[in-house]
Amino acid sequence: EALRKAQLAMLRGEVVIADGELKGSGERRVVPLPPALENIENYNLSHPYYWAGFTMVGSPW
Repeated sequence: EALRKAQLAMLRGEVVIADGELKGSGERRVVPLPPALENIENYNLSHPYYWAGFTMVGSPW
C-alpha cells in the first residue's frame, strides 16, 4: 500500500526534487538528499521512468 501511494504521489506531481531536498505532501514533507545528490537540479518525478520500475514481491501474511 505504501509503495502504491508513493507511486501515485509521484505520478500526480506531489513529489519533487528541489533545492537539494525531496519534497512532497504528507506527514514527512521534506527529506534532505545525501551529499552526493545535493547538486541535482530540480526534477519533476511524474514521468514513469522514476516510479514504474518498482514492484513488491512476496506474501502479505
